[in-house]
Amino acid sequence: MTLEPSIDAAPTGAPDLDHPDGPALASLIAGKLCHDFISPSGAISSGLDLLTDPANADMRDDVMAMVASSAEKLTALVAFARVAYGAATSAETFSSDELKPLVDGVAGGGRTTLDWKVSPSTLSKAQARVLVNLGQQTAAALPGGGVATIEGRLDEGGALVVAGRAEGPRARLKPDALAGLRGEPVGEGLPGQWIQPHWLWRAVTDAGGKLVVETGDGLVTLAARVPG
Repeated sequence: MTLEPSIDAAPTGAPDLDHPDGPALASLIAGKLCHDFISPSGAISSGLDLLTDPANADMRDDVMAMVASSAEKLTALVAFARVAYGAATSAETFSSDELKPLVDGVAGGGRTTLDWKVSPSTLSKAQARVLVNLGQQTAAALPGGGVATIEGRLDEGGALVVAGRAEGPRARLKPDALAGLRGEPVGEGLPGQWIQPHWLWRAVTDAGGKLVVETGDGLVTLAARVPG
């Protein structure tokens, strides 16, 4: 899979549009994180309540399995968010291999398979942020399941060239997500469905890169080039 010619031809973004910044941007991201965290954290809390009730002793094994599964999901979401939205650590670089589990933790499992084909490399913070967000957004385009293939490498100039390919019977992008990926402002839809796609677009363009989105029958592709 290669979308490099499309990346070369694509504009860098839509600087003339009004995008949220400062507190407005932070509010949207915080809302997205709360939405992601509330389900597993709520399940853990409910499970612990059940365990304290002697009447539910016969359910202990099932409840413990639910708590363990929810804790694993919450841990995966936090680990992903630290790189996808924050600085994660004081380190200035990331190994592409250490990023795969972060994406797999939020995108793999269930009916979606993550096929990671990123060449082992050392990436800057900006490149790492783009890679994990692009991987997650590729998998998110498969609500009915399928295969999310992520290919990436560093070119001779040290730029990350990455492409995500979502293939499945219901592969699609919601209008708000597509608007965010194209650098368009949030419309009258749900900001929660727009903010992470917008964050990916913003991460690419702020790093001086380009993002391309293409949709087809049972296929969604995302491609980006991000300087080192």
